[in-house]
Amino acid sequence: MDPINRQILNILQADGRVSMTELGRNVSLSVPAVTERVRKMEDQGIIKGYKAEIDNVKIDKPVSAFILIKTHRCKAFRGFCKENPLVVECHRLTGEYSYLVKIVTESYKLLEEFIDTSMEYGEPLTMMNLSSPVSNKAI
Repeated sequence: MDPINRQILNILQADGRVSMTELGRNVSLSVPAVTERVRKMEDQGIIKGYKAEIDNVKIDKPVSAFILIKTHRCKAFRGFCKENPLVVECHRLTGEYSYLVKIVTESYKLLEEFIDTSMEYGEPLTMMNLSSPVSNKAI
């Protein structure tokens, strides 16, 4: 990873909709050269995609929580998380807990139902998210 590619990645993480013209100007490359670099990083899987950052509250989903779960039914729990629309992130962990799951929903009732259902797979520990002073920070 050369310094120009790192610079391109930093710019794209800040604004995934930046034009190739603007991106090229920012890294002192021609449009074809910067386009080729971006395409290669996409092909190599370095750039996995481009997404919109959504404000959960403004789409009527103000409840977010993190759930740690101890389970020995990892495959079944992963399947449960993949199928459940409330799950926005699921991370496999080392240590006492097997997974960390992030839930975003419109109500505490739906969160409670998720917790109750997750008990079929193991032992959950739930933490409510009050705020996120740092999120989606560039790598």
